[in-house]
Order: sequence, then structure tokens, then C-alpha cells
Amino acid sequence: MWGEDQQTAAQEACSLTEAPPLNSGSSTTCSKESCTPEELCYCVLIRNLLWNYCSYFMPLEHIHEVNTGTMERPLEATRMENTTSACVLMERKTHVKINRKQVMLAKLRKSCSCTPQKLKNFLMDFLPVLQWLPKYKCKEYIWGDVMSGLVIGIILVPQAIAYSLLAGLKPIYSLYTSFFANIIYFLMGTSRHVSVGIFSLISLMVGQVVDRELLLAGFDLNDDASPSLGDGSLQNDTQSNTTAFNLTIAGMNAECGKECYAIGIATALTFVAGVYQVLMGIFRLGFISMYLSEAVLDGFATGASLTILTAQVKYLIGIKIPRSQGHGMLVITWINVFRNISQANICDVITSAICILVLVTAKELGDRYKHKLKFPLPTELVVIVVATLVSHYGKLNEVYASSVSGAIPTGFIPPKVPPFNLMLRVAVDALPLAIVSFVFTVSLSEMCAKKYAYSIKANQEMFAVGFCNIIPSFFHSFATSAALAKTLVKTSTGCQTQVSGVISAMVVLLVLLFLAPLFYSLQKCVLACIIIVSLRGALRKFRDVPSRYHMNKVDTFVWIVTMSASALISTEIGLLVGIVFSLLCIIVRTQRPRTALLGQIQDTNFYEDDLEYENLCSVPKIKIFRFEAPLYYANKDYFLKSLYRLTNLDPNLEVARRKKYEKKEKRHLKKGDHTTANGLGTGETTLQLVPKQTDFQALVVDCSSILFLDTTGVNTLKEILKDYKVLNISVLLACCNPSVIDTLKRGGYFGKDFGSMQEMLFYSIHNAVQFAKDQKLPEDCSV
Repeated sequence: MWGEDQQTAAQEACSLTEAPPLNSGSSTTCSKESCTPEELCYCVLIRNLLWNYCSYFMPLEHIHEVNTGTMERPLEATRMENTTSACVLMERKTHVKINRKQVMLAKLRKSCSCTPQKLKNFLMDFLPVLQWLPKYKCKEYIWGDVMSGLVIGIILVPQAIAYSLLAGLKPIYSLYTSFFANIIYFLMGTSRHVSVGIFSLISLMVGQVVDRELLLAGFDLNDDASPSLGDGSLQNDTQSNTTAFNLTIAGMNAECGKECYAIGIATALTFVAGVYQVLMGIFRLGFISMYLSEAVLDGFATGASLTILTAQVKYLIGIKIPRSQGHGMLVITWINVFRNISQANICDVITSAICILVLVTAKELGDRYKHKLKFPLPTELVVIVVATLVSHYGKLNEVYASSVSGAIPTGFIPPKVPPFNLMLRVAVDALPLAIVSFVFTVSLSEMCAKKYAYSIKANQEMFAVGFCNIIPSFFHSFATSAALAKTLVKTSTGCQTQVSGVISAMVVLLVLLFLAPLFYSLQKCVLACIIIVSLRGALRKFRDVPSRYHMNKVDTFVWIVTMSASALISTEIGLLVGIVFSLLCIIVRTQRPRTALLGQIQDTNFYEDDLEYENLCSVPKIKIFRFEAPLYYANKDYFLKSLYRLTNLDPNLEVARRKKYEKKEKRHLKKGDHTTANGLGTGETTLQLVPKQTDFQALVVDCSSILFLDTTGVNTLKEILKDYKVLNISVLLACCNPSVIDTLKRGGYFGKDFGSMQEMLFYSIHNAVQFAKDQKLPEDCSV
């Protein structure tokens, strides 16, 4: 035990010597005005003995602050100086080594064990509706949920019919998708406000795969054309890549035609995407979404919106051109549009102009007076109803050859397993579809959770979206995702829980069972107008380019590259290009980071960039260098070049210059000439050997921005330490984080026994500067 008498004695012993530690930042001179070398050595010896006595008998907490006579700590300890010049010891904690194998085995045993309670918890987590539905406050929530559900259902029906054009499928399949997605997310989702269902970008990605496979199978992509094969069925043929499979409807077997093959491709694609999402949830791969930055997502959405807009132009003006497929679809489509502009249908052009005018005006008024409106105006539904009535009674299809939606069957088609023979063909296409669907859903879920102060489970969202794709794929549905526009409408109309999603599903079910045939005469140009007007938000991103550029130039370039690649090449390749380009930008920024020489802020212990701030004082004989990036293999050359450039000294060149000069001097001396090559006497040679640019004796490296070091980084620091040592310039490291310190230890930067660590490593720049100043003292009073 530590007694009071022992403590007092030890403190008195520690205060007998007044020699401070070498790196304490205070003066290293003796307390006497003059001392002989013998007295100095005796003083140092007594100091070391007393420190060993104090550190052996006194607990660490009692010796952390003892005037200026505190002795040196063991090599593992380093020091930090505070504003009162008292020495504070910094001890690294000893971390217990964890046996990772045993931890993994314990987690595996726990995961594989099965108990009733664990089974119940699994079921409650897998179906979150079992947790929140029993606690549902009916009187408080029901009105908002019913209102928002009805509004979303009214908006969903026309959008579902319109987005079928993007997917290259019949409108009935879009209605199926909207119905099943809302029901499944109600059971499995953790967000209270997200609206999951048909989404324009996802529909576009599905449609591109469907068009490609239809083209390979020998079908004509023209909506109004019959299949290229005479009997409308698919047979194995050597001239075209075709597939034959049976579809059972109402007990009859029939060979699958274009429509059946298209939905088969869509369901296979959807099933594989859902499997990917579930596997990502099982293996907890949700971190992949972190690589999709906001600039990448915005650029992808804007580029895809341009593609969607381009694909709808032919419906707007009523011309029949082939649906372009593959890279450069946007350019090819516009070329075909201008070539066939003379064939425009005047009826479709007038209808499109009126519909766009009405829709845009209603949207603008809704945005301006949204605070006064209790719920958004159902403009799309009104336009569809009026346009359908006008088309039906005006016989626009018969008289003006205006393209219409056609028959939409009622009821449900019997479920069918997605064709496995098509899954391998679309396996690669399903991966970006799965990632984009998940990212948009989780992003919107987190946005709503943050706004309304509740939490979501990202991994469970992965499962929810995955099963929103897997299960509906058996019911002739295609891929889904959360939609921003419908989510914002949902939150603005009083939504409280996902009960509103069930109400929306009931509205869609009503259309499926009874109202679908009423949309037979609906013109396709009206659906195209609805799609184009819904892209306003994404297309408005072009107005934000100047402000985005002013805020961050790199993000602006990422947005432009992603948008251009998504529009001009393809959506999948555009997304990949955006991810790769954004990562390259990060790498380039770490390869060529900011570097600076620091100066001291007057009358403070702080240092800043000399080029960025006024009235900074340079420290005589000391250079302070800051490198604002991790030091690794890709930027070590830039690190050295910047250091040599800013300090105006390349040690390798200087050493070579000195050696060359010494050789010349030796040759002159051998010849008996006592005059050097510069015309000076031999006594003045020493002055010439010291270069004019060596105006500093210590280099302090500010490591506060160096997040990590690799092997090359450690070797680079060891290299400059060695090179500057030849020129009698000391290199001091300041503000290193613990991981960097550990890397330096393992790399042997401080020597085998870390003997010189306390003279090379400091917790603050000022501490290192003070130590460098104290090293350069008169010989008669230096330690």
C-alpha cells in the first residue's frame, strides 16, 4: 500500500533535481549559473536514479505533475505540454488480445442454436408489422393513413399505366407490381412513410433488358408490329436466338409470343435481382451503397431522365420509329425522330401540348400553394379520365389513327414460376438493378426516419426490397423501389404508418378487378405526358450546376461524367462509370493533396499555413511541413517533391554537390594549390561547404492529417530521416494518431528498442518546436 509518509518522501526526492526532461518544452539548462562538466554529469546521474526511485514506489497518478523536475518516463510513454508548461504524461492503454477464432466460433454456435425465444425474436424482426401493428393508435393514425393511402392510390394508377411504356410491358403488369409491392412492404418494411412500388428509373432499366432480349429472340420492337415470326410463337432456329416455353392460362397450353416472352424476361430479371438483395442482406453487404455518392446518384437519375424523355418523344408526336437498343440509344433515337418528324400525328401533337400545359400548370400551382392545400391535386387522374372520354367518344383511334393503350384485362393471371432458362441471360443485368433499387429505398427511408425521429434497420430494408421483388415475380410483376415523389406526397398528406400502403393497394385492386377495361381508349401520348412531367425534379438538376460547382468542383465533375455516361452510353454503364470516376477522384485527391509550410500565430502556441493567413511568424532555423493526406505508395513521390520544393532543399542533391566539391578541393590540394576552385583560401572552404539554402536545422512534420501509413510511407519517413541526418538536420514528428505511431513502431522508425522515440515524436507542433530550439544551445550549458 502507498502510505502518506512514503508519498511525501518520494515527492521530496523527485524535487531534489531541477533538470527537466529533454522533450518537456522547457529550458534544459542547469539551475546554476555555471557548472563544470563533472557536476553536470553528476546531476544527470542523480536525476535518473531519483526518477527510478519515484517510478518504482510512487503510483503513476501521484507523479503526473511535479513542477519542472519530473523525470523521463519509460520509452512507451510520451508527453504533451499544456498551456501552463506543466508536463502531462500520456500512457498508452494495454489492449487485451482477442482470439478471433474463438469469437467467431461462439457467434456461430449462438447463431445456429434454436430456442423458442430466439425463433420468436427472428419472426418479429423478419416481419416488423408484428411489432408495430398491435400498438397501432387507431383514433390518432387512421385518418392520416386513409387519406394518404387514397391519394397515393389515385396517383399510382395512372403512373403505373404510364410506366408500362418504359418497361416495354402491358399496363396490367404495372398494376400487379404496384399492388404486391405495397402489401409486402407493409409486412416487412421498417420505414413508416416510404412509398414502395413502380419507379421510373427501375422501369427504364427493366425495359432496356426486355428490349435487348426481345431483339435477340427475333421480335420487332415496334409496339404496334406483330412478331417477326409468322405464327407468333418462338421456335428454336439457327438464324436467331429464340426460346420456347409454355404458358398455362385457363387450363390451355399455348406457345409463348412476344408479350409472354417479354414478361418472362422481366420476371426472371426481377427474381434474380431480389435474390441478390436477400443475399446482400444475409452477408450484410449494405455497405456497398456507401460507394454511391450523392453526386453519382443525382447524375445517374438525371442521365436516366434524359433517356426516359427521349424514349417518350415518339409517343408525344405520334410517329412510329424502331425502339433503339444498346449504347448511344439517346443519340440514335433523336436522329430517327428528326428523320420522321414529317410523319407526326397532328392529333397526338395537339393532345400532348394540351396535357403538358395542364399538368405543368397544375404542378406549379400545387407547389406554390402546397401549404394551403390539405392534399395534392389528383391532376394525373383527372387528365386520364378526361382524355379517355374524349378519345372514346371522339373515336380518335379510328379517325386519326392515334395510338391507344388497348385492352387491359381484369382479375389476376395464375401465378407462374419465373423461367429459369432466362435467369442466366439476365444475371449480370440484375446486379445494378438490385443495387440501385436498394440504394434509393434505404436513402429515402433514412431521410424520413431522420425527419420524423425514428430509426430504421438498413439490413431489414434490404430483405424487404428483396422480397418485394422475389414474391411478386411469381405473379407477373417486375422490379420495384421506393419513389421520391410519391414518398413526399405520402408524408405531406398525413401518413403515419404503412397502413396507408394497404389502402393504396386496395385502390389498385379496385382498378384491377373492375375499372381496368375503362382505359382501353386512353391515348399513349397522354401517358407519355404524365411520364415527362414527372421528370421535372430530375431535369431541374441542371439549374443547380452553377451552385454545385461553386460548392464543390470535384462533385460537379462527378455529376457531369455520370450524367453524360448514363444518357449517352447506357444507364448500367453510366452508373459503373460514375462509381469508378468518383473513386478515382478520391485517389487523385490523396495523390496530390495540399501541402504547406506553417508559421506561428503571434503570441500563441498554434501554427497555420503561411500562404493562407496573414501576420504569421516564421520560426528561425525550423521548418514546419504539413501533408494533408495519408502517406502511402501512390503519393510518396509527391510527398518528397513537395517537401523539397517548400523547404528549398533536396538533401540528396545537396550531399552529391558537397561530395563533388570535396573531390575538386582534394585535387587542388594535391597539386599544391592552396586556393580553392572558387578562388578562396583553404581556411574559407568550410563556408563554401555549407550551402546557402540550408537555412534550417530542424524539420517538424505535422502528421495531424496523415490518417495512415503503409510500408512505403514508413520507408519514406525513414528515408528523409536518414537523408537529413547527413546534413545535421533533425526530423521531428508531431500530432501523430495512435495507428500511425503503431505503424512507425512496427516499421522500425524509432529503432529496435524505441530508445529515441521521445526525441522524435511529440503530441503538439509547439512541443516539437520548443524541443528543436532547446537542442541548439551553447556547449558549456547544454545537456
